Amino acid sequence: MLKFPALLISILLLIACAPQNVSEALDENPPVRGVWLTNVDSEVLFTKSAIQEAVNFLADHGFNTIYVVMWNDAHTLFPSTVCQDYLGYSIDPRLSGRDPLREIIDAGHSRGLRIIPWFEYGFAASYKKDGGIILQKYPHWAARDTSGALLTKNGFEWLNAYHPEVQTFISDIILEVVRNYDVDGVQGDDRLPAQPVEGGYSEYTQKRYADDHQGTAPPNNPRSKEFKRWRADILNAFGQKLYTDIKAIKPELCVSWAPSVYPWSYDEYLQDWPNWIKGGYADEIIPQNYRYEIERYISTMESLSADSLGLSKEQHALITPGILMNVGKYLIPEDYLEGAIIGNRKLGYNGEVFFFYEGLIKEDHKLAKLISDTFYQPPSH
Repeated sequence: MLKFPALLISILLLIACAPQNVSEALDENPPVRGVWLTNVDSEVLFTKSAIQEAVNFLADHGFNTIYVVMWNDAHTLFPSTVCQDYLGYSIDPRLSGRDPLREIIDAGHSRGLRIIPWFEYGFAASYKKDGGIILQKYPHWAARDTSGALLTKNGFEWLNAYHPEVQTFISDIILEVVRNYDVDGVQGDDRLPAQPVEGGYSEYTQKRYADDHQGTAPPNNPRSKEFKRWRADILNAFGQKLYTDIKAIKPELCVSWAPSVYPWSYDEYLQDWPNWIKGGYADEIIPQNYRYEIERYISTMESLSADSLGLSKEQHALITPGILMNVGKYLIPEDYLEGAIIGNRKLGYNGEVFFFYEGLIKEDHKLAKLISDTFYQPPSH
């Protein structure tokens, strides 16, 4: 049963009336037409030739931005002096002897694409590895829940985002890329800056809280309004400092964040991203509106209006929707994909970012063809 039949009918009518090769007028800041490129369920980053093939495919189908993973599972996907110093290795061992970041920059720039490294794991130490190598080497970096156990949520084990050493470690990896590579920006996501709301009970964090509250210990309830605000403010300050440090090195770079959808992002991961926009330390926000029903997708985008977020029209223009295209066996249905893009345009969003690349090429490239033929104006040949 459809929950919003009138809405669905409206979208279907829009699709039926949409002309082929729908394109928006491009200005000095063209709408983002992006895709995330991962090293999980994808082989693209494991050979230089596959990188070039993917770049050409995206450029030929009207895309203009690649968000390429460069930090996950305690490994970088570029040769990192920071990781060598902290962890004793410089790159994911499967990529030893190569520099995939430099390869994709060269390939992408040759086709006019923006290349934005994406620091996927952010403040997460590991996934179902009890903290992995980072917490083996630096156990005092662990985030803790109310019981004192390692902070774990949805399988991810977390570093303590409120600890200055942890903040320096993550910042140094990102700034290393900013200094050493001709990238177009950098991106944090739903784990950067972020921390599950259940955390905040490490020895360090409890002492920091007490120092700020005349010796009072943190409340036992991690969802206490004041305790949430205190921790979110620390994450906000981290994001602002990182933004400032990036701009001090290369002012022209885009600082992109791809958080969860607000207010869930704040309630569950302390990601107060409307304030990142208001504070001036976000050039681009890509909320991950990952829904399996078109009605929920549209209603969620409607809930992220400028008025509901307390943003000006100019501030709200920094938002580009993130769409779940493919994960595991799920591949977005074609009518949902059309409806989401048409819905975006109706709501004033002229671009989107898809998770993730492999979905575009499955089933004989059907989704890439749909997007290119109907919505994105590919380059002239």
